[in-house]
Amino acid sequence: MAVPPAELAERTLAHYRDRFAAHGDTPLGVDWNGLHSQQVQFRQLLQLLPAEGRFTLTDFGCGYGALLDELDALPGGPGRIAYLGCDLNAEMIARARERYAGRSDVVFEVADSPPRESDFSVASGVFTLRLGRSDAQCAEDLEHALDALDRSSRHGFAFNCLTSYSDAEKMRDYLYYPDPCRLFDLCKRRYALNVALLHDYGLYACTLLVRKTLPT
Repeated sequence: MAVPPAELAERTLAHYRDRFAAHGDTPLGVDWNGLHSQQVQFRQLLQLLPAEGRFTLTDFGCGYGALLDELDALPGGPGRIAYLGCDLNAEMIARARERYAGRSDVVFEVADSPPRESDFSVASGVFTLRLGRSDAQCAEDLEHALDALDRSSRHGFAFNCLTSYSDAEKMRDYLYYPDPCRLFDLCKRRYALNVALLHDYGLYACTLLVRKTLPT
């Protein structure tokens, strides 16, 4: 039986509330195993973004806003990107607002899907937990989330997942390991002709970049 959306949201909130209560605004607090893996994943996602010019970006499942540190380090520095972070967890959103108070280019909102259209969207670590669902249920929920990212992204979106190519002895039954090739095919057929699958950065994970338009 499928997990109802409201129950899935509650399970997700409960998990991340526990992590955040235990570890605060750190990578462990949003379920990364350390700063290195968090930053490596961010840097794959940011390959989607143009090297120059101003644009808007939605960070779906933003947690406490750690991606902003990577964005600020891009050429052009703070202010080039109008950033919107959204997350289910109101406690994380409150902390993110504290961390980046006074930034006119930054907005954080409590939301379970992208609240409005942006030029680009990214989702990091959002599709990792099984939360009592079967592979088929996880795949269906992932597709619904990607549909929402597609609808809210003018020029493209990027997301990461664990991978079915993980070593069997490293895999955990509470985590979801989709087939990267299936995700690539889905994105090519449903969202855009220009799709990149990144699976070469030393983690048991993959990143997909979906480009609706190419840089000029």
